[in-house]
Amino acid sequence: MRRQRGSLLASVGSHVALLIAVGFAIYPVLWVVSLALTAGGAPEAQIIPWPAHPSLDNFRAVAGQVDAERGWIFGQQLFNSLAIAAATTLAALAIATPAAYAMSRFDFVGKKGSMAALLATQMFPGVAAAIPLYLLLDALGMLDTRSGLVLVYATTAVPFAIFQMRGAFDAIPRDLEEAAMVDGATRFGAFVRVVLPAARPAMAVTALFAFMTAWNEFILAATFLSREEVFTLPVVLQRFVGEHDAHWGLFAAGAIIVSVPVMALFYWLQRHLVGGLTSGSVKG
Repeated sequence: MRRQRGSLLASVGSHVALLIAVGFAIYPVLWVVSLALTAGGAPEAQIIPWPAHPSLDNFRAVAGQVDAERGWIFGQQLFNSLAIAAATTLAALAIATPAAYAMSRFDFVGKKGSMAALLATQMFPGVAAAIPLYLLLDALGMLDTRSGLVLVYATTAVPFAIFQMRGAFDAIPRDLEEAAMVDGATRFGAFVRVVLPAARPAMAVTALFAFMTAWNEFILAATFLSREEVFTLPVVLQRFVGEHDAHWGLFAAGAIIVSVPVMALFYWLQRHLVGGLTSGSVKG
């Protein structure tokens, strides 16, 4: 009986602690939702953040921005963020996957130095290179363009992706490739049919991080973009909080809209992540 009571108290205590932790995590999110659903000024101070009269006016004001000359300006800005983040992710995976495989499977001059250089690039924040990148983009005529921002984001996404993918390839036994090549597959065929399916979880995580980094980045986008039609969504959100006033309802509504594509991508990649855990296994 004493043991049962002790285990019951321990179970209740752990559940109470988890509920408290979840409450602390969700409480700020509730405030954001309350701000987004409150029309007009800031909501009143209250323990439970929920508007007395919920309204979707803030969402309509943010998503329905229309310019007389340029049309649906918010749609253009949403497309900018999606295109830049997707292009950055594809560039990171396309460059990092073969590079990481070569570093994992082959020995060549400068291999250790290359990895050290890649790790060194992760020590410095991207904003530290803002001035050199600005001068390079200006010389290339790529300022104020989506392609220029993709190039800038790729400079940080590719080294991180190589580091991540190399660890995944190191964890895949070489016997799988050798068995495929014994059966007649070429090195490239073994890479495509054996290694890549086994590395799918790492590729999903790498793609998610690359997409989120490009999607949420603000400082470089605000530095290199000056035309409203090429703004990304983080730059648009910053404009709701000015020096003399702040439209917190619009800011909260925009923050929720911005978070939706990332959450959708996370759940989609999570499904592929679980499915990829056994896709490279050997049957027999």
